[in-house]
Amino acid sequence: MAPLIAALTLLPLTACGAADMTKQASPYAAARGAKTVTLSVPSWVGAQANVAVAEYLLEHELGYRVDTVQIDEVPAWDALSQGRVDALMEDWGHPEEEKRYVDDKKTVVRGGDLGVTGHIGWYVPTYFAEAHPDVTDWKNLNKYADQLRTAESGGKGQLLDGSPSYVTNDKALVKNLDLDYKVVFAGSEAAQITQIKQFAKEKKPFLTYWYKPQWLFEKVPMTEVKLPEYKEGCDADPEKVACAYPHTPLQKFLNADFARKGGEAAAFLKNFRWTTEAQNDVALMIAEEKLSPEEAAEKWVKANEPTWRAWLP
Repeated sequence: MAPLIAALTLLPLTACGAADMTKQASPYAAARGAKTVTLSVPSWVGAQANVAVAEYLLEHELGYRVDTVQIDEVPAWDALSQGRVDALMEDWGHPEEEKRYVDDKKTVVRGGDLGVTGHIGWYVPTYFAEAHPDVTDWKNLNKYADQLRTAESGGKGQLLDGSPSYVTNDKALVKNLDLDYKVVFAGSEAAQITQIKQFAKEKKPFLTYWYKPQWLFEKVPMTEVKLPEYKEGCDADPEKVACAYPHTPLQKFLNADFARKGGEAAAFLKNFRWTTEAQNDVALMIAEEKLSPEEAAEKWVKANEPTWRAWLP
């Protein structure tokens, strides 16, 4: 999703934008006797907002030294298991990793709900949906494939995705629903946002993978395309998926040793729970108002003391 804000600590990036956690480790992770915490930061701005506020409060209210590491979703689980990071603040659902590390290895523990429900879907700009109401049903998408072609999609309609590292069933959906579309990856949240904004500026039609919560809906109104109804287990086989994405209560996860020995920091992170609106407020400050994550966190913290006071142990 967006490139990591400069104020966050960066590790060398691989080709797909993830830190190579097989060779890198924070010097602060699992440091015995030290009041330090290492938080994993995914690349999208909503997740950066969680970490920014948690980091600010850990440092200013609880006296911790916080280190942050940018890492993609699946590698973050391995890093968490090994104690290279202490906590993952926003997971969108990785049942295989959860079974491996939480249930089987018991090196990771659940940290509770973030308080935000995530939903991935396919969206068209509302101005296009209002002009062509039937485009919001997947069964009619092939009718509009010609209008949604781009240079990158060739003779097919374009379905714009972000990074290949994100949770996505889109290639399987296009194939299994027999759609005349090609999935085109922008490469990151930032690149995808740039393309969406450009399409919107020119009032061009587009079809995109997108997700809630996300601040961009405030700037570019989009309408979801109805996919076949999601039912439990319909996405169990990645090759055979032919249903919509679920609505996922976003979860926090902690390294098991950190959860036991992390004291006030571990208790605080378990207590951290806010709303979609709060996350979007901070994300908007970072992405659109160009505040640093620390500045955005400070602004939110000063305006919302009753909320965060309840998180302190």
